[in-house]
Formats: sequence, structure tokens, C-alpha cells
Amino acid sequence: MSSIPDTTRPRPHWLSDVVLVTFVAAVFFGIMLGTRELGVPDEARYSEIPREMVASGHYITPRLDGVLYFEKPPLFYWLQTVSIHLFGLNQWSMRFWTAFFAVLGCVAVYVTGRSLYNRRTGLLSALVLGTSLLYFGMGHIVTLDMTVSVLVSLSLFAFMLAYRAPPGRARRLGMWAAFLWAALATLTKGLIGIVFPMMAIGLWIIALWDWPILKRMYLPTGFALFFLVAAPWHVLMQLRHPTFLHYYFVRQHFERYLTSVAHRYQPFWYFLPILLAGILPWTAFIVQAARLHLGFAWRDRRRHAETLLLVIWVVSIFAFFSASDSKLVPYILPVFPPLAILIGRYLDDRWDKALGRADRWAFRAIAPVGTALGAAAAFIVPATRPSLEPHTMTIAMEVLGATLALSAIAATWAGLRRGFASGVVVLAIGFSLFLLGVNASAPYLDTRTVKALVLRLRPRLTPNAIVACYGWYYQDVPFYLRRRVEVVNYKGELGYGTTLEKTPWIMRGPAFWRQWDSDRAVYMVTSRPTYERLRARGIPMHMVAQNAFNVVVGNKAS
Repeated sequence: MSSIPDTTRPRPHWLSDVVLVTFVAAVFFGIMLGTRELGVPDEARYSEIPREMVASGHYITPRLDGVLYFEKPPLFYWLQTVSIHLFGLNQWSMRFWTAFFAVLGCVAVYVTGRSLYNRRTGLLSALVLGTSLLYFGMGHIVTLDMTVSVLVSLSLFAFMLAYRAPPGRARRLGMWAAFLWAALATLTKGLIGIVFPMMAIGLWIIALWDWPILKRMYLPTGFALFFLVAAPWHVLMQLRHPTFLHYYFVRQHFERYLTSVAHRYQPFWYFLPILLAGILPWTAFIVQAARLHLGFAWRDRRRHAETLLLVIWVVSIFAFFSASDSKLVPYILPVFPPLAILIGRYLDDRWDKALGRADRWAFRAIAPVGTALGAAAAFIVPATRPSLEPHTMTIAMEVLGATLALSAIAATWAGLRRGFASGVVVLAIGFSLFLLGVNASAPYLDTRTVKALVLRLRPRLTPNAIVACYGWYYQDVPFYLRRRVEVVNYKGELGYGTTLEKTPWIMRGPAFWRQWDSDRAVYMVTSRPTYERLRARGIPMHMVAQNAFNVVVGNKAS
């Protein structure tokens, strides 16, 4: 397969396509964006830190529940503060930037896919990315992963397009843009923002054995731009907090990667099923896409340079995280944009052609796999996962399971009877409906949110009242109460910050019980098992609100 753009088809204006992709993606990722409670712990954490920035007026040093929090750089927090100032403090505003970058990723994949290959490849690539299970899910969750994944992708996409540009202003600006996006990615989640682009490009140059490329990358001015953007915050933090760089780089980067200090160890093959499940429903075409893009002779690799870089991008980041001793599902998200282009190019290649043997096997596999996954959603999930609303969750899972199974069966029928393009269209529409159903059903799968409980508590609070999380840090409590809370008999990720300055609101039990027996109004958020143990000890508690998993109690009667 050649990397030379297809010039045999009509080429409508770019702007109309960009507007179309942006609009469709904005609707797809924006619908029901603010209806679900903030998930615990990630969504609550990455919403509470910017809330505290706005409340305190201090935007340089991140704090979580008033405790110094050095784990991540500040760009995403700063973006969240912009949302708070523009849209207010609410669930929709906190998820705005995640959805924004999800949409931006789809647009970037379209632009790059069209530039490298042709218009239909760009459109299909955006379709694949936006309807992939993991990408869609992460586009609705407040974490750093979507933002850093898209910024890393923009850096590599900018490099690829600059590499193709003739010498001159366009190439220079493109290379500088690659460094700028990498700097912003570094300000979002640390060193991977620059390591991933350098790793992929470095391995690609070695594979091509084309070292003169380095001379065309404007490295001196590019790195100067990178450090100009990425370095000042790190320097300022080190000046303010002398232990920052050691904790930030050694503990949060190198030790997390090389050791199990974060307690996130998984076997080396962990990300393989995550990738296969995360790219659903397009997993059916992943092997065929690999065969198409790796089918050239090694001696012809320079003719397929951009395709080779996309492949190296996927493989290198996948291998990087597989070798780590710290693994979480969202880590693999940066491989999805290039993988979407590779799959989109395969779909374009087969679009107008008769079904081949591999295509038939793919469509035949979709129906049984989709039916099995639908059955699992309908019967296994309700039976094994507790819920705040078990009856509603059961109905939702049954509807989701039926939607997935019927979509898979319809896609198989359309693909085998009506042709490749029809099968892909039906598969995309059916799975999109399933994804929207997943988004609508998500609140019934979350058992850790205490939003409903703390909202019952909020009218009771006076400025002098104390609210404490006992035995656990419920990260959504300070966000929904708009105030710092005490944390009793637990430190977790707050632990390091408590060693840097006095934090009397992070305390052990004896100090808390002295408050409980005082004249002040004290309220405690804790789990139901902990509540039962405390009640068995004879501690006087007055129920304020409760659900099947957690309670809010006070030291005084209402």
C-alpha cells in the first residue's frame, strides 16, 4: 500500500468536513455530559483540585483537600479553572475539557488521515476513533488521560505533516507545533508528553536509517520552545518546595514505572485484552489492518514512511506500558488515534470491493461475539455488581445487552448480504446506540458516589460545623459541599503532602472523637460496615442520610 494521497476522487473543501466531524463528535460526546455524578476517585479528584484553586486564588501549587498535591502538573487543572469561571462549578463544566479533547482527537485523526491518504480514510478514521469503546468512555470521564493522549497525538501528527511539507515556512512551523504540543502534553501528565513523541520518532528514524531527518526537525529552536513552555512551572515549584523535583520525577515517574510502589502491578500481557476490548467494535478488522499495513517489503519501507511511523507509534507505546510495573486501563489510550487511522485506511481500501475471505470471517465473528457480550451485560453484570438502584440497573443492562446483540446480528447480516460498506455502516450505527446507552446507564453502576447523601447534609451546615470522612477519603464530599473536610484514620494519596506542612485536619481517631464529644456540630461520612462497628461500640450517632453502602451521621440530633 502506498502512502501517496489518492487524487482520483473528488476532494470537497476541507472546511465542510471539519465542521461535519466536529459537529457530530460534539453531539456524540456532549450528550448527557453533565447528568452523571462525578466518579470516585478520579473525576472527583480532578474536579476538586481546580475548585480549590479558584476558591483560594492560588493557581501554582495544586492542593487536594488543602493538602499539597505534587503528583501531576497543572495544565488540566488550569483548564478546569477556566471552565469554572465560564460555566460555573458543576458536573458539565468539569467534563467539558475531556469532551473537548475527545472531539479534537477525532478532528485531528480526520485531518491527518485525509492528508496522508484520502478523504474517506480521514472520515472513517474519525468514525473508528469516536465509536471505539475505550475512547468513548474516557471522553466522558474527568481524567488526564484523554487530554494527554490527544496532545501527544497532535505532536506526532504535526511532525508527520511537517515531514511531508517542502522545505520552508510550513515545515518549520509544523515542527515547532510538534514541540509545542509535546510541551503542553508534558504540562498535563509529565515526561510521557515528550518521551512518547521522541521514542516513536527515534525508532522510526532508526527503522528508516535516515539520519538526515534530524537536520530537518529544527531541534535547537524546537527544544528551546519546549522548555520555554514546559519548564517555568517546574522551576517555580522547585523554588517554592525544595522536595518537589525528587518526588515528582523520581517517585512519580521512575519509581512508578520501574517498581510496584503505586500498587498497580499487572502481568505483561495485561494491555492486550484491554486493547482488543477497548477498540470494539473495530477489533474485527484489526488483524486485516495489520496485514495491509505491514505487507510491504522492508526495502520499500521509505515509500511507506508515514504508515511505518503509525505502526511504530502503536507498537512502541503498547510495549512501553506493557513493560511497566504500574498499569491502569486508560494508560493505553495514546495508541488509539494512530490505530484508528490504520483501521480507517483498511476500511477505505475494502469499501468498494467484494468481500474477501478475511472480510467474511470478520463479519461472521461479529454476531456471536456481540451476542455473547450482550448476554454478559444483560445477565452477568446485574448478578455480580452491586448498585444503588439494582432494579433499574437490571432493566438498563438488559436493554443494553439486547441492543448490542441485535446490532451485531444486523451488522453481520448487512455485511454478508449487502456488502462491506453496508456492514460497516450498520455496525457503526448500532454500536453508537449501544455506547449512548452505556453512557445513560452509567449512574446505576456507580456505588461509591455519596453526592445524594452530602446534598442532604449541605442545608444543615453552618460555617463552624465540621465534616469528616472517617476511614476513607470520599473525594466527592469536598467538591459537592464546596469546602475542605477532615479525613480520619486514612491518608492514601494525601500522605506525602502531610509530611511537608502541618495538616491538622488529617487526623487519627482520638483527636476526632474529642471533637465529636464537643459542643460543635460534627458530621461524619463513612461506610455502612464502619458505622455498624462504631454503633456497636456505643458511640452516639444521629442518622442524617444513608444508602445501601454509606451513611452520613452527626453528633447531635437534628
